[in-house]
Amino acid sequence: TTMDGVHPNLIVGAATTARDAEGMIATPGGIDVHVHFDSAQLCEHAISSGITTMIGGSLGPITVGIDCGGAFNVGKMLQSAEHWPINFGFLGRGNTSRARSILDQIDGGCIGLKI
Repeated sequence: TTMDGVHPNLIVGAATTARDAEGMIATPGGIDVHVHFDSAQLCEHAISSGITTMIGGSLGPITVGIDCGGAFNVGKMLQSAEHWPINFGFLGRGNTSRARSILDQIDGGCIGLKI
């Protein structure tokens, strides 16, 4: 028999992965790949509109950049993000002549660099 609401043409094959989600909440979610993190209210709005992943940067309301501006600031962004039920990806600053600063940002948790 087929469960109610399952389309009869649904094919379960070798490429299908089944997950046990008992006791969990599973929701579809969107990804915003160009976020200027200038206010915590962005997270509230993202959650209420179905965004589950936000990628970008900034240093707060005083900047318009989309990068986090260095390893120290990346650490602070990661620390601030811990309290939100959203996936975050922070971009580092890639326009430098010193490779060490790029490596420090990647080691600090950046998922990419903004040039």
